[in-house]
Formats: sequence, C-alpha cells, structure tokens
Amino acid sequence: MRVNVTILIRGLVQGVGFRFFIDRKAREYGLCGWVRNLSNGEVEVEVEGERGLLEDFIKEVKIGPRMAKVAGIVVRWNEDLKGYEDFRIRF
Repeated sequence: MRVNVTILIRGLVQGVGFRFFIDRKAREYGLCGWVRNLSNGEVEVEVEGERGLLEDFIKEVKIGPRMAKVAGIVVRWNEDLKGYEDFRIRF
C-alpha cells in the first residue's frame, strides 16, 4: 500500500549535496515526490511509495551524504496521497 511521508532534516544539510543525495536515493527506491531547502537551514522532503521502502529510505536520510551532519529528523506520516508521478528537486 502506498503512503505519503513528510521529512524535515536539520543539521549541516545545505551546501553539502543533500538534495542531490535525496534525489538519487528516492529514484533508487522508486519513490515519487520532491525535496527542497528551507530558509531556516533545514531540508524538507515529501515522498510517496510503499511503506517498507519509505522506512528504508528514512534510514538512509538519517545518515545523508558524506559531507552532511544530520542533527535530527522529524517524520510525519500523512493519510492523503498527492499522486506524484516522479521525484524532483525544488529550487
């Protein structure tokens, strides 16, 4: 069953290739949605897919790319699907 999740990532997550890391991982897992930088220094991800794949994806998000230092994440499981058809980096 497909579900939707919103993830907020804080720490040293901007200027280290985090959005591109998320984009690559989402595509590897066959997930759809988007990632963007927020003005407060966090990265926001909204993604849809099978729950088990999303749980594995979240484990990777907690680590991030090599230069990143993830201080914490907030995960919000959403009931409504948005029907995304691909994954994109939002600028």
